[in-house]
Amino acid sequence: MMDLEKILKLVQTGDLDIDEAKKQIIKEGGSGPANLDLGFAQLDIDREKRTGFPEVIFGEGKTPEQIEAIFRRLMEHTDRVLATRVDAAKAAYVVANVEGVTYHETARALTWFKRPLLKVHDGYLAVVCAGTSDLPVAEEAALTAECLGSHVERIYDVGVAGIHRLFRRLELIRGANAIVVVAGMEGALASVMGGLVSKPIVAVPTSIGYGANLAGIAPLLSMLNSCSPGISVVNIDNGFGAGYYAGLINKNMSKRA
Repeated sequence: MMDLEKILKLVQTGDLDIDEAKKQIIKEGGSGPANLDLGFAQLDIDREKRTGFPEVIFGEGKTPEQIEAIFRRLMEHTDRVLATRVDAAKAAYVVANVEGVTYHETARALTWFKRPLLKVHDGYLAVVCAGTSDLPVAEEAALTAECLGSHVERIYDVGVAGIHRLFRRLELIRGANAIVVVAGMEGALASVMGGLVSKPIVAVPTSIGYGANLAGIAPLLSMLNSCSPGISVVNIDNGFGAGYYAGLINKNMSKRA
């Protein structure tokens, strides 16, 4: 396999014809470089071609200037950019310096769209949240799924401490192609949901809870040990991972419809 520069030189000297050059370029992953080197970051600009969604910026640990620079370069290569785990101070800097960026305060995320975001996939996802304190993780999941083109129904504050609230929303939840369940404390909501629905569940343990919650370890273990089938579990507070996974389920179900 030849690198892109070598391919172009061979075409220039006449040692490689155009059709063969095209084949070699496709093998190399496209017509341009797979990565953009910013010094502090290597941007995977071909990720959307491989996976269907562009690289996502993880804001924690990055400076506002770094987030801005990554945002600007990704905007040159895709029609949408998502940055997660961005605090209000960093967000204010990016919004002030990059036109068209929106900050979603509860989700702690930044988005930019070249055109209005469309719900491109059939059906919908349900994001079910146990308590109001879990909303930042739930909103991160919901926003991520929306960025993937899915319609999201939000069903919030329906935890097991007031289980009657959940039953009133069951018809809506059961109609979803996949369900994200976000819960802290002991994380019981995922197991309850697993016994009530026929759709795949993505469970998200949160770090919300008193001491024995152990910053999310307790609900994580509860979800992993669930006796209800059909539940997958992501990492503690990983709303992004859950929203992405559920979005892929909805996307692939839409293809079969």
